[in-house]
Order: sequence, then C-alpha cells, then structure tokens
Amino acid sequence: MAKPEIIENPQELCTLAPVTTAPIRHHVFVCTGKSCSARDSAEVKDAFERELCARGILFGRKVKGKNPNGSVVLTECASVGFCAIGPAVMVYPDGVWYAQVLPSDVQEIIEEHLLNGRVVKRLALMQIRA
Repeated sequence: MAKPEIIENPQELCTLAPVTTAPIRHHVFVCTGKSCSARDSAEVKDAFERELCARGILFGRKVKGKNPNGSVVLTECASVGFCAIGPAVMVYPDGVWYAQVLPSDVQEIIEEHLLNGRVVKRLALMQIRA
C-alpha cells in the first residue's frame, strides 16, 4: 500500500480544507448512535441543519446550501457518552453537553447558546470548565 502524500505547503492545505480559514466559533456534535437514534436524534440533527442554514451560519459548501464563511460546524457522531438520556448534543469550545434534546429545542439552543452565549440550563447536563 502506497504511503499517503504529505502536503507541506500551508496554502495548499488551506485550499483543500477551507474550514481552516472560516470564522468558526462553535462546533455542535449531535449523537446519532443506536440509543440516541431510537429517540429521534436524526430529527434533532436535521433541525440544527435547517435552522443554521436558514440563519446563514452553518459552515459548508455553498452548493449544498451552506456558508463557506459560516461560524458553526455541525457534526453527526456515534456517541457522546450518555445515550441513555439522549438525544445528546455537545457544543464546543464551550464544553456543554445537552441531554434529551428535542427538535423543538434546537431553535432555543441556537438563539440562546450559539448566538448569545447563554447556556440553556434546562437541557444542560454538564459543562466542562477549563
């Protein structure tokens, strides 16, 4: 098996990975693992994608309806460690873990937490402090 080519030119790396130059402020992880998906976590992820796109802040390719200069990255993941009380959502760099998130909660998380810096306490299971 051939060894992968290492790209040494930082400008070329940035061109291949445009997220490196985007004004990213938050990374939202939505668990869609087995237990969370049994609690409709796919609908929670879809609600985040719809609402973030509607606000023009979801980072991604323009051809996919996203913003190459968006400030939020949305990632689907397999588990964040407490799927029994999912759907689970983590927001970084703030280190906030939300539990039992419903699609109807997504707009509040975006408005309060992502845009105004206020944790939605009724959903926050824990916050990791640096």
